[in-house]
Amino acid sequence: MADAREPGRQLQVETHGLDVIGDADRKGTPRTLFWPWFGANVSVLGMSYGAFALGFGISFWQALAAGVLGILASFLLCGFVAVAGKRGSAPTMVLSRAAYGVRGNRLPSVVSWVLTVGWETVLIALATMATATVFTRLGWGGGTGTEVVALIVVCALTVLGGVMGFDLIMRLQTVITVVTGVLTVVYVVLVADHIHWATVNAIPSGSAQEFVGALVFMMTGFGLGWVNAAADYSRYLPRASSGRGVIGWTTFGGSAAPLLLLVFGLLLAGSSATLDKAVAADPIGALTTILPTWFLVPFAVVAVLGLVGGAVLDIYSSGLALLSAGLPVPRYLAALVDGVLMIAGSVYIVFFADDFLGQFMGFLTTLGVPIAAWCGIVLADLVLRRRDYDETDLYRPAGRYGDVPLLPLLLTLAATALGWGLVTNTAASWLTWQGYLLAPLGLGGRSGAWAYANLGVLAALALGFFGTLALGRGRVRAQENLPASTPATTA
Repeated sequence: MADAREPGRQLQVETHGLDVIGDADRKGTPRTLFWPWFGANVSVLGMSYGAFALGFGISFWQALAAGVLGILASFLLCGFVAVAGKRGSAPTMVLSRAAYGVRGNRLPSVVSWVLTVGWETVLIALATMATATVFTRLGWGGGTGTEVVALIVVCALTVLGGVMGFDLIMRLQTVITVVTGVLTVVYVVLVADHIHWATVNAIPSGSAQEFVGALVFMMTGFGLGWVNAAADYSRYLPRASSGRGVIGWTTFGGSAAPLLLLVFGLLLAGSSATLDKAVAADPIGALTTILPTWFLVPFAVVAVLGLVGGAVLDIYSSGLALLSAGLPVPRYLAALVDGVLMIAGSVYIVFFADDFLGQFMGFLTTLGVPIAAWCGIVLADLVLRRRDYDETDLYRPAGRYGDVPLLPLLLTLAATALGWGLVTNTAASWLTWQGYLLAPLGLGGRSGAWAYANLGVLAALALGFFGTLALGRGRVRAQENLPASTPATTA
């Protein structure tokens, strides 16, 4: 079959849902993974993460190290999960059934669905607020009316991409990559004179605990927010595709833009305390305050397209996660359901929420814990396997992967309980119950030095991974010793 990005190919609504992609429909090379991952992460929001990192009370060099390590490590995890897509040719949250069982996998599928819907909601809200800020500076309005129109346009683009599916997304991400890449370079050139190295270099260093907190925040804000969708695009690759190529191009595509944007964001935020503070309230719109007026419209284009690029991937994967959780509808209807929820959540953030950054950090950290546990379990399960997945048994509760195996579920619950006990979210009032293990473990309690280090994300990832390696080996071997199953209709 021709590559989905060939200009002459007619676009159609994708009919594939949770089913395995047949050999006739597999196409492309690992290199094609660069486009969706780069397009989804080239958003100028990456610059705002510079202010977020410095907000942990660390120096420029500490923030740079935390960002580089967090971005690369988290997208490397995405690359490893993406290998499962090539080996099983099914969506991420279907391949997860090999570790969790067919119906036991509904628990992580629900968590994955909530996370992706949350992310797409945040991105759409940011695009709306950024558009309103630009219009205000231009004197073209910028009030509630502008926000309503912007919200409608951005949501329409995102829902269209999610409903149409893989082919449109691959074409859209290619366009977004080129347009946003060029305009972002122009932005950097225009505001470079706002960087004052002496001011940046004078920022005092923070503690080891604050560094760890920034590192984990970078991981949850970038790659860990994508691991639950990492195989949704590699599943279309031919089986013979290089596993190293899948890992490399996924990691490179996802991390290249954030790394460059983070460096520039750190320099800008470190040069101006005013800009640093403004980013917390309006992460994208604040970046327009240092732009010449003539570039405001192009900036709005690059901001909206970059955020839509991420939201489109999220709504596509959230629809697949919803199907995996048990909703019996076609994929495009699941994406439409998610679109409705996304619109409702965006309306709340844009028109009613007062503290964006506090709620955002609370959301990332809280859901980052169970997703980290899931990621650890799935990666360990993948490491233990010597054969490709039995595609038929991924859909049969009576098959080799089981229905509701207790080990992965108990391990997930234990890792999540441990993780939530080691994170705090004081900025989000509905999450102040977290951090209950910080005092008993001698880490200073909810106000101590380790309170904002977010150790719980790392702890959940480690417990899920090493717990599965230690306890799941026999189960995997027993599965792989069974003869291949007879092909059956997937569901």
